[in-house]
Amino acid sequence: MSDLPRKAVTRTAKLAALPIGFAGRATWGLGKRIGGKSAELVARELQQRTAEQLFKTLGQLKGGAMKLGQALSVFESALPEEVAGPYRAALTKLQEAAPPMPTATVHTVLEERLGPKWRELFLEFEDKPAAAASIGQVHRAVWRDGREVAVKVQYPGAGEALLSDLTQLSRFARLLGPLIPGMDIKPLIKELRDRVAEELDYGLEAAAQQRHAEEFADDPHVVVPAVVHQSEQILVTEWLDGVPLSEVIAEGTPEQRDRAGQLLARFLFSGPGRTGLLHADPHPGNFRLLPGPASEDGAGNGDGQGDGGEDIGAWRLGVLDFGTVDRLPGGLPETIGVCLRMALTDEAETVYELLRAEGFVKESVALDPEEVLAYLQPIIEPAQVDEFGFSRGWLRAQAARLADPRSPAHQLGKQLNLPPSYLLIHRVTLSTIGVLCQLGARVRLRDELEEWLPGFAVPEE
Repeated sequence: MSDLPRKAVTRTAKLAALPIGFAGRATWGLGKRIGGKSAELVARELQQRTAEQLFKTLGQLKGGAMKLGQALSVFESALPEEVAGPYRAALTKLQEAAPPMPTATVHTVLEERLGPKWRELFLEFEDKPAAAASIGQVHRAVWRDGREVAVKVQYPGAGEALLSDLTQLSRFARLLGPLIPGMDIKPLIKELRDRVAEELDYGLEAAAQQRHAEEFADDPHVVVPAVVHQSEQILVTEWLDGVPLSEVIAEGTPEQRDRAGQLLARFLFSGPGRTGLLHADPHPGNFRLLPGPASEDGAGNGDGQGDGGEDIGAWRLGVLDFGTVDRLPGGLPETIGVCLRMALTDEAETVYELLRAEGFVKESVALDPEEVLAYLQPIIEPAQVDEFGFSRGWLRAQAARLADPRSPAHQLGKQLNLPPSYLLIHRVTLSTIGVLCQLGARVRLRDELEEWLPGFAVPEE
C-alpha cells in the first residue's frame, strides 16, 4: 500500500478538524466580545489563531493541502503585520519542504519506472530528499554522464490525495475567506482541482520545461535547467544551485531583493511571448537567485554595475517546476496591454468597453467606468511610475480596500466576471505581485511591460 493512501484516514481527520477549530474560536471570540473586548481586537486575535492552525495543518500534509498552502502563502503580505508575523516562518517552510517519503518507497518507484537496474543510470544518488513538494520530492544525484541532476519522484497515490484534500477543503472554503482579505478562496481551490491531471503528468511537465530551457539557453538573466530523462512518475533535470527566493525574502540584501523582483517581472511578462507558455506556479520555492556575469556583454566594471550604473548582471533568476502552465500560443492577450496603457491615461470609458468585449463585464451588468478603473489600481499603480516600491504595507492597504464591504471596490468586485481564458493569467499576476511585496523590491515594471507585454507600448505612427 502506498504512503499517501495508507494515511488517508489521518489526513481526512486533520482536515476535518479545521472547521471544528474555526467554530470553536468563533465561540471564543463571542465570549471575548461579551467580556468587553473591542470587535476589532477580537477579530484580529481570531484571524491570527485561525491562520496559525490552518498553516500548521497544511504544512504537515502533502497533496492538495500543501498545494493550497503554497498558493495562499504568496498572499501573506496582504495580512496585518501583527497577524502575519507569528506564522510567516511556517509559510516559508511550506514553500520549501514537506514530510519526506520513506526511502524504501522511493526505491520501489524508481525500480518500477526506471527498471531493476535503475542505479546504473546514476554515478551517485542521495536517498535523503533535497526538497519536497505537494506531489513529489526531489533527490540530488549524478547522472551517468557526470552531470549533477535533480530526480523528481512522484508520491504514489498523489492524484487521489490531491483530489481528496481539495474536495474536503472546498467544503469549508467560506470559513477560510477572512484569512486573506479581498480574496475568494473557493475559485482558487476549484482551479487547483481542475489542474490535477496536468500536474500529475510528468510528460507534459518535461515538455514545458524543455521548451523554456531551450528558449532561455543563452539568456543572460534567466536560467532554466534542461530535462535529462523523463518517464511516468519520474523526472530528471539538470541540478540548479542558488539562493531560494524564500531566503532572499527572509534575509536578502536590498540589491538582491530588487534584482530578484526585476527578474521575476521580466520572466513573467517575457515567457509567454517567447515560449507560448505561462509558468503558473509562482511561489518563492520555485525560484533561485544565482550569481551572474558582471554585465550583459561581459564588460562590466566588476561590481555588478553596467557602464550606465544600472545593476544589470549581478544575479540571474533560476526557474523550477513547470508542472502547472497556461498554454498561450500567441503570448499574453493584447487586450491586457491595451487596457493597461489606456488606464495610465485615465481613459476609463475605453478600458470599460474593452473589458466588456472580453467578457469581464457581462452584458446584463452596468458599471461605472471610473469605479472599474479604481478597482484595478493594484495592477495599474506599479506601472504609473518609472520605478515602483512593492511593500507589504501597500498590499495590505489594497487588500483592505477590496475587502471592506462598505467600499465601492468591494461591491464592484462581486459584479465583475473572470473569463476562463484569463483565470490563470489573473492568478499568476496577483501571485507575482504578492511575491514582489514579500521581497519589498523596487522594480522598473513599466520597462518590462513596454518590452514584453503586447499592446502596452505606444503604437508607432
